[in-house]
Amino acid sequence: MQFSENWLRSLVNPPLDGAALAHLLTMAGLEVEESRPVAPAFGNVVVAEVLAVDKHPDADKLKLCKVAVGQGEPLQIVCGAPNVAAGMKVPCALVGANLPGITIKKAKVRGIESFGMLCSARELGMTEEDQGGLLALAADAPVGQDIRAHLQLDDRLLTLKLTPNRADCLSLAGIAREVAALTGAPLTLPEIQPVAPTHDQQRQIVLDAPQACPRYCGRIIKGVDARAATPAWMVRALERSGIRSISASVDVTNYVMLELGQPLHAFDNARLNGAIHVRLPRPGEQLKLLNEQTVTPAADSPLIADEANGGRALALAGIMGGADSGVTDATTEIFLESAFFTPAAIAGKARELGFSSDSSYRFERGVDFDLPRRAIERATRLILDLCGGEPGPLVEALAGEHLPQRAAVRLRGARARKVLGIPLDDAQIEALLQRLGFPLRRAADDAGSFIVTPPSYRYDIEIEADLIEEIARLHGYDNIPAPAPRGRIEMRPLPETRRLPMHIRHQIAERDYFEVVNYSFIDATWEADFCANTNPIALANPIASQMNVMRSSLIAGLVNTLAYNLKRRIQRVRIFEIGRCFLPADDGQQVAGYRQPLRLAGLCTGPAAPLQWGEKARAVDFYDVKADVETLFGNRSHALSFAKSAHPALHPGRAADILLDGQVVGMLGEIHPAWVQKYELGSAPVVFEIDLDALGSQPLPQYRPVSRYPSVERDLALLMAQDQPVQPLIDALRAAAPAIVQRIELFDLYQGKGIAPEQKSLAFHIVMQDTEGTLADAEVDAAIQNLIDIATRQFAATLRS
Repeated sequence: MQFSENWLRSLVNPPLDGAALAHLLTMAGLEVEESRPVAPAFGNVVVAEVLAVDKHPDADKLKLCKVAVGQGEPLQIVCGAPNVAAGMKVPCALVGANLPGITIKKAKVRGIESFGMLCSARELGMTEEDQGGLLALAADAPVGQDIRAHLQLDDRLLTLKLTPNRADCLSLAGIAREVAALTGAPLTLPEIQPVAPTHDQQRQIVLDAPQACPRYCGRIIKGVDARAATPAWMVRALERSGIRSISASVDVTNYVMLELGQPLHAFDNARLNGAIHVRLPRPGEQLKLLNEQTVTPAADSPLIADEANGGRALALAGIMGGADSGVTDATTEIFLESAFFTPAAIAGKARELGFSSDSSYRFERGVDFDLPRRAIERATRLILDLCGGEPGPLVEALAGEHLPQRAAVRLRGARARKVLGIPLDDAQIEALLQRLGFPLRRAADDAGSFIVTPPSYRYDIEIEADLIEEIARLHGYDNIPAPAPRGRIEMRPLPETRRLPMHIRHQIAERDYFEVVNYSFIDATWEADFCANTNPIALANPIASQMNVMRSSLIAGLVNTLAYNLKRRIQRVRIFEIGRCFLPADDGQQVAGYRQPLRLAGLCTGPAAPLQWGEKARAVDFYDVKADVETLFGNRSHALSFAKSAHPALHPGRAADILLDGQVVGMLGEIHPAWVQKYELGSAPVVFEIDLDALGSQPLPQYRPVSRYPSVERDLALLMAQDQPVQPLIDALRAAAPAIVQRIELFDLYQGKGIAPEQKSLAFHIVMQDTEGTLADAEVDAAIQNLIDIATRQFAATLRS
């Protein structure tokens, strides 16, 4: 919303300068996005009258002008403007004037002396566009008057960045009401009196779509001079609000829209036939608009129509008039329209057609539904003053049951004081609300409460909190103290058995991983590839087409991060992420129907260690990452096991489930070759994903006495079938081992010479120790034999000779 500060001050003029006024509006919630002067600073430019124009003797495109400037004898000025003519009044920069980028001096132009410069709007800095010649002033402009005073060039243009709920401030009257309420300055709105009809010609109005248009006012004005000139003050007001002057009748409708906030439209009455109907479009119906665009309105977009040809569409209601019924220079009768269209009927309709208009911008946010009668009376008076004519009776069609209802709102004084944190008594609250002009009364059942009825132009007042916000705005946000927050801080002990995500972050960072943060919404293709999920949780309003579903795994985001780094020639990548995944659930969740587990995922690729002289370079493999995972579980690693699995993101033969106490808590493996090729990863990275709850719980360490007796170590080599998994064997040996067996660790896997192709050799390191005494050879041999018997009986393993 752009407007002239001078126009605003004609309605309310608080004792504030421009900067203070802009700050006041901003702090009241009406953000002043821009405040700039109408024209840059300059001086010594006056209104001049061109008395005579002769051809320059030595230049075809130059003219020799005799100009009266109201100071002594007329001046001789050489001018090259194509529109200079005797009798016109124009700005004249006198010798010594400083215009934007130029200082005016006495000069000789092709041998002829020139004592000043006749100016265009561009040369005065009023516009950046070339207007095609000198700035023509009104015929009654007083010669010799300072041009800044004559054109009010010390005015400023304010641009408000309004929130959608403050449609009442899309007019000068609405902004003036706010300023008056904020400052207490007197408010002087235009006095609007009904215009008495001088003829009885009228058109019937039929509301065929009362839900979309519950109020419609119209009036015929005969004998209008469509060629009448728009006065300079109105042109200036329109242009400084960003609206181009068109013709007097059209300019009046735009002026009233800016002044009061009510969009209006003028039809050529001679081009109408029968009654005016407000109806919905017929299937496939088209309409040519004033912008020369032919549109097919949506089925729920109301139209203005007459009865010609069975019901011809005249305008797209609340958005733009039609080309076939618009006012032209030949118009002598107009049908003036002022209506209320509901926001739901107009919202988004213009954008669907690829354009916007000042009318639709206001109607879709909410226009005062009590304003149409007053607005049409105001517009009628201005048209009569500027264009002449004879007004007819005002015709109104009203479907009151479809008008918005402004329900009374209860405001509790105690609640307002609690929310705002300032000691406002009930009398102060009442005085603040009265400044807004809201009808209010004390509640009969509670002397400390008020019953406030929002006016018709305030759509944003619906609940108690809205009124509390109004009190804060009027009291002034700057006047609300901002004390330092005070609260009771209690250091609650963290159970030793619980680890926070930050502890886990530090632990995995110590394993040489870098943390990344990815979006929770991803491409549906990633879900299909890495999770085999063809029915993911879809977003209703995604921020981008490739981010349209919620992730059910963190792996896809890590792979995308890896691809990004590989394209920048970073070969060694070790990254992790802690984040939520999103899965369907039956019930009992924080968000009904959805489960949101917190998980840790990691990815490794490239060399196992940075390049160095002390270690031979090799690529990271499954077992490197498996060791990292085991480290994360700390003193619960003894309860950790791994089982072969099939996961859509992982290599079929190089993937494992991570089990804790027999329950699957994650997965580990190499990325599937198909995705390595598709996402151009080069070699297969190793990834893991673990539920964070499984990592967050750690049992307290249990004390075990340290034996004073020496330990006994034995190595045991077993032969077993090539396709036999090793983990069940290790689990069985550990479960059945005697108490003296402290550790059983696999340290070698051999296949090759001396071993049958269908077999493999597994070497275990066994540590035995007793706290009561030194172990005898018989005890050691019995324990080893027991382990061999278990391996033979349960897994058909044999002792390797």
